[in-house]
Order: sequence, then C-alpha cells, then structure tokens
Amino acid sequence: MSESTDDQFLNGRVIVRQPLRGFRSGLDAVMLAAAVPVASGDDVLELGSGAGAASLCIAARVVDCFIAGIEIDPALAQIANENAHANGAEARVHFTVADALAPPDILRRSFAHVFSNPPFHAADGETSPDASRELALRDDGRLADWFAAGFKRVEPGGTFTAIVRADRLAEALTALPERSVAIFPLWPRAGEPAKRVILQATKGSRAANALLPGLVLHEIDGRYTSATDAILRDGASLALAKPRL
Repeated sequence: MSESTDDQFLNGRVIVRQPLRGFRSGLDAVMLAAAVPVASGDDVLELGSGAGAASLCIAARVVDCFIAGIEIDPALAQIANENAHANGAEARVHFTVADALAPPDILRRSFAHVFSNPPFHAADGETSPDASRELALRDDGRLADWFAAGFKRVEPGGTFTAIVRADRLAEALTALPERSVAIFPLWPRAGEPAKRVILQATKGSRAANALLPGLVLHEIDGRYTSATDAILRDGASLALAKPRL
C-alpha cells in the first residue's frame, strides 16, 4: 500500500485517509461540499469523488442523506469506501469505480443534487509526473462534458454544483442552462482576483443568473476570515441561492 496521511476536515468531525502522493483534497472539497444544498432524505451524486472528502463532509452536515460517488481510479475508490466506513457513514455513502462521463446503469437516474470537483487543468498546461494526480487534474478539453454529464443526472428542481478555476469560467458556462446559474467567487484576499469559482445551476428554474458576492478566504495576515473558518471548522453551509452567507 502506498504511503498515506489521515487528514482532518470540519475540525476533526471527518477523517480522510489520502495517498501522500497524487491528488489530495483540501479547501476546494470543503467549499464545494458546503455549497451543495442537501436536505434530509436527499439522494446525491458526486462525479469524481477521489478519496471521498467532499461527500463525507456533506454526510457529516446532513446525517440522513444518501450519497453515491463515482471515481475512475480503483485505488482511490477503495480508499473512499474505507473512509466512509471509518467515519461511520458506509450505510449511506458508497463509491463506485466508473467513468463519471459514462456512469453505470445503476447510477443512470436522477438525483436531488449532483456535485463535482472536475479535472480543470487544460491539456496544454504543465503535466504531473504522478499518474494518479495527472488523471485527477487533466481534463483533455472535456470540462464542458463534465458539466453536461452532471446536469443530466439532476432531477427537476434539483441542482448541479461544481468548483472550477476562475479562468475557465466561460468554458464551464457553455454546458449549463442560459438561466438560473449562480456564480460564487472565492477570493484569496480582499481586492485580489478570484482563483476559484463555485457554479450552481437549478434544473428547470427560470430565475435570472446571479453573480454573487462570493467569499474572501483569508485576512491580510493570512489567517482565514471568520466566514471561511465557520465553513472549514464548524461545517457551516454556503447558501448560494441568497446574496450573502
């Protein structure tokens, strides 16, 4: 077994074992999980679940939802299921080895919410020598396909939520409806350009698109802002349907 670390999320409420090398979940996973408006009893789908951090953060926040995850890397899917067991969530959180763009028949159905932290590094960028990290990060020009695949699985009135690099926002939007898309920037510090944005589309809604105020992650001295700390430590949610937290 490759070297791994046991990483704490939500102030230790979630423990995720992750490979020491390769793709590792961090702040992006927690922010994504916080943005998905899961309610009691909801069926939820994650595309590209890695070691399961985002799904397990949702499971910790909403204790009676059901989450299915798709992960193409068999080793990561196995770790994710072991993490679900270690966090006492194996009865309602399960990860399947499959291609997120071609899910197995059992997952070709509608879900209340679908979410993803898709590969979003362009094919012409610097490559990683680690094969698993390269698989997790490189999209081979198919970012829009991830959005289309995710939105297809959303039931009417449900949401598709994803986090992407800000410089690929226009590309991601091409795969979403023309209306009812909320754009939520994550600002590293006040006055700095956003490096990440969270996108959320509601299926069947005719609401106007919204560019939301977003969230400033760090104070000038590098500390997390109080709003960010509430998400990372206390499991607070991001209400993207509203103009502020």
